[in-house]
Amino acid sequence: MNKNSEKYIRTAAMIALAGNAVLAALKLVFGMLSGSAALIGDGIDSSADVLISIVALAVVKIIAKPADKQHPWGHGRAETVAVAVLSFILFFAGAQLIFSSASNLISGVVPEPPSLSAMIVSLVSIAGKILLAYSQYTLGRRSGSAMIQANAKNMLGDVAISVGVLAGLGISNLTGSGLADMLIACAVGAWVIKTAVGIFLGANLELMDGSTDTQQYQMIFDAVNSVEGASNPHRTRIRRIGGFWDIDTDIEVDPNITVEQAHRIASQAETAIKERLEHVFDVMIHVEPQGSRTPEDGFGLSAEELDG
Repeated sequence: MNKNSEKYIRTAAMIALAGNAVLAALKLVFGMLSGSAALIGDGIDSSADVLISIVALAVVKIIAKPADKQHPWGHGRAETVAVAVLSFILFFAGAQLIFSSASNLISGVVPEPPSLSAMIVSLVSIAGKILLAYSQYTLGRRSGSAMIQANAKNMLGDVAISVGVLAGLGISNLTGSGLADMLIACAVGAWVIKTAVGIFLGANLELMDGSTDTQQYQMIFDAVNSVEGASNPHRTRIRRIGGFWDIDTDIEVDPNITVEQAHRIASQAETAIKERLEHVFDVMIHVEPQGSRTPEDGFGLSAEELDG
């Protein structure tokens, strides 16, 4: 990880930590004072965001460590593991909220409608979460951090949660019953679980060295084909390590050129790839003589396979 990425991740984590700590305290305190289960649930979700920020600050120290004998690719995967762990925390927070709200509904306990102070806090939460989501998205893009980008998506979901809470509070006050507030609390819990599952699937894809973005492959093929003397990029594989791309690909060159010439072409192809893709960790290019490729490569992608 370079110094700029480390700085962006740390800045994003500090902003998220401070902002979510304030919002979580407001929602939990006023949720209990006003008797709003939905607002308390929203506060629990913001508390989980505080935990995410704390973990991000801890993880940035790990992923900033240089590669060593035990970790020749560096420590970037610590971020992915942290994202997976945090998804479980979010999942159980959402499940607990559903369980407590559903238990009250089943028992027939319908509280009084929450006070108007809960609605004011929800409005503050919506504004605060929009600002936090924007900051996380911007800093996540600059750093290339999957963890910060996932947190930005989580905070956009939080905006929807707060809007739902506000709607439930409004309905409860209009109807004179806290039933809508409890139903919204269940919906908030379901949304938190959905967000957790989405974050986990993204982390799992990275841990399995997978990628759903075919545009990245096309950019690699275009980069190789732009280099004179290089052709037929194949057995191309990309994987993400802590916000950076590790790329392997085979190319074909004229079998009659020298090793030095082939090496020069491979170096030019590597440079072309790095010019087209952001946040490249490493590029490994294997040179083959033209026409030597066999159809049983077994792994990686070619342009033909991508189109097919």
